[in-house]
Amino acid sequence: MPHLHLVDNSPDSVTGWLIGTPLMVIAIIVCAVVLRWLIHRAISRVVKSMISHGPRRPPSESPRAARVLRQAAGLDNERRAQRAETTGSVLRSVTSLVVFGIAALTIMAEVGVPLGPLLASAGVGGVALGFGAQSLVKDFLSGIFMIVEDQYGVGDVIDTGDLMGTVEEVTLRITRIRDFEGAVWYLRNGEILRIGNRSQGWSTALIDIPIGYDQPVDIATRALEQIAQDLDDAPEWHQLLLETPTVNGVQSVAAGEINLRMTAKCVPMQQYGVTRELRRRAKEAFDAAGVKGPELPPYAKGPAT
Repeated sequence: MPHLHLVDNSPDSVTGWLIGTPLMVIAIIVCAVVLRWLIHRAISRVVKSMISHGPRRPPSESPRAARVLRQAAGLDNERRAQRAETTGSVLRSVTSLVVFGIAALTIMAEVGVPLGPLLASAGVGGVALGFGAQSLVKDFLSGIFMIVEDQYGVGDVIDTGDLMGTVEEVTLRITRIRDFEGAVWYLRNGEILRIGNRSQGWSTALIDIPIGYDQPVDIATRALEQIAQDLDDAPEWHQLLLETPTVNGVQSVAAGEINLRMTAKCVPMQQYGVTRELRRRAKEAFDAAGVKGPELPPYAKGPAT
């Protein structure tokens, strides 16, 4: 004879369920809220610590280079605070989703909702959504890593391979860039495969200055060393240079000319102005020292008159 499952509808059983289950649900909600608050508080403390404790200058760096590099590499307070706040916001959102999601499943199990079919349906829906929105998820994950790793930020000049311009906005999904012609480009973070940041660290100005093959190299070299020192001593250029420009010497000898090379380590994106100023000063110094440039070949001089 089959066993009969009898439902206990006695007043004591109903009262026990009405008292026990709501209290358990309230306890789960309270625990979830408290746990979320504790985790958010811990995240906020970590974010404040990241903002207040900046990177220290290595002992080998000079004070001038350290100051400029910290600003150029995005290590100043404003840039560090923006990156830390963005990271904290992402962590807080993920924490809230996980904690409340687990609390909701626990409450549903407590009130007697069958979780097996629900989780199976959610799994199938999650797979379908993952295939449909995989590019969106890729963009968000790439955006998170870009911000956390500080690959670039607002105001940086970057080169993506196909595009070079100034970053105007960075979100978790897209990066907005304005190129040098004024056009605004919107790039999905998941589609950016490589980045060349021209605003981090420093820039190097390479200047090759030709002189005639029969001109004295020693006199030309001393003249270049003097203008390098004069440029570093000038207040308007001193703040753009990380160190005194260096005269490397003879770079090449060919076609009746000698090329002398100079290098200058300077603030990012300032190498073009430094290069033009060094060329101008080199021309004036060579004229004063009597050092001439390479002579033009006969076919380049034009017809004789």
